[in-house]
Amino acid sequence: MKKLDRLILRSFLGPLVLTFSLSVLVLLMQFVWKYVDDLVGKGLEFSIIAELLMYASATFVPMALPIAVLFASIMTMGNFGEKYELVAMKAGGVSVRRVMMPMALVAVLLTGMAFYFANNVMPSAMLKYRMTLYDITRKKPAVNIRPGEYYKDLEGYVIRVGGKSKDGRVLQDIIIYDHSRGSSEMNVIVAQSGIMEATPDNRFLQFSLRDGYSYTETISGENYTRRPLISIGFREQTLSFDISSFAYNKTSEDIFKGSYQMMNLRQLDTAVAKLDSSLLRRTDQCGVELRSALHAWPVYLNSAAGFCAADTTSCATVSALLDSLTPDSRQKAVAFARNATQSASRSAKMYSDMLENDREYINRHSIEWHRKFTLSIACLLLFLIGAPFGSIVRKGGLGLPLVASVGFFVLYYVVGMISEKAVRESALGAEGMWISSLVMLPIGIILTLQATTDSSFFDASSWRKLFRRRKTH
Repeated sequence: MKKLDRLILRSFLGPLVLTFSLSVLVLLMQFVWKYVDDLVGKGLEFSIIAELLMYASATFVPMALPIAVLFASIMTMGNFGEKYELVAMKAGGVSVRRVMMPMALVAVLLTGMAFYFANNVMPSAMLKYRMTLYDITRKKPAVNIRPGEYYKDLEGYVIRVGGKSKDGRVLQDIIIYDHSRGSSEMNVIVAQSGIMEATPDNRFLQFSLRDGYSYTETISGENYTRRPLISIGFREQTLSFDISSFAYNKTSEDIFKGSYQMMNLRQLDTAVAKLDSSLLRRTDQCGVELRSALHAWPVYLNSAAGFCAADTTSCATVSALLDSLTPDSRQKAVAFARNATQSASRSAKMYSDMLENDREYINRHSIEWHRKFTLSIACLLLFLIGAPFGSIVRKGGLGLPLVASVGFFVLYYVVGMISEKAVRESALGAEGMWISSLVMLPIGIILTLQATTDSSFFDASSWRKLFRRRKTH
């Protein structure tokens, strides 16, 4: 490897790694902000939270990698241009295309790695991420009874304490409202003090109450005016509450394995083939049921007129049949026809919505299939935009490269979201997922041609000189 190639790669790989790390960090902070309510206050171990963040970070890699390639290429070529290193390279007989070659090889390598990651690593990471997030969101908050507040997270019970020791074990002025037996019996337990602690297996929460009373009021029969009240005093009493639902339990992987986001290309192809055949069968079934519903009125009309009831093709016309009926029978036939039509219309709407949902579900599989390619190719496309753009503007640092990177990526992302929505709603075929790539490809080609041919089209100084010349004339 030549010294020039080492210089270019060293200048490119540093911003690439830094930008990639920052992109993943920003996306991860957005994820934490979104699910902060589900993570805080549940007594989760640090290892569980770290596991969730690790899996979440892995799911952000396909999105963060194109951003990193775009920013690093703009920054590297911009620094070369701003420090006149690009001019020195050109003076030494090194073309812009030759300068971009080592970075282009890295971009191609990253494209292949991104595809391998999206097809092999991403499904497993997404599966682990969804499982861990589901288990965390399903876990109830840790038992935290605060003095002076009503604690309602224990199902069927409301607890209020007047005071609490620093270690959280000793409680004062305890009131427990027991609603576990329904509205037919109301039970209130009052104690001066008590000790709260969990069993060794963390399945039950035990209250050892001291010096208190238990009040039970029973509603018997339909007599609401006379309610027996039972008051029992105690020196010591132990209550146990089931807190097994407060524990963190891992869900089986089989619940999420069927999702399209957890599949590779081969699994997506198999799933789409099965769903297509199922959709065809359901479409045929809907057609048969609708034809049967619409056929009901002619059968009824022929039966009422005394003609054949099974084979309506050889029967009289509808007008002749109606004329042959009595006014009362004609009115019943018209009412039957109205009801049959409305029923068929409702069935058609239901079947249409059902088939539309099935088609959308199939489209989501196709979207995921094409996304594995489009996000990988994005690394190369955005490099073709970033590297020549940086050599044209000749501005390094963080300012202009950051603004330009955000602008180009927002354009790519917005076009991609619009086309994805159109594909999901069947307004476009699955190939519509490539629209964002087709939009960015001409931009990259034009910028590359402008940079490699030293065109002054994007040079601001040449435009200022042109305007000055026009003013003088």
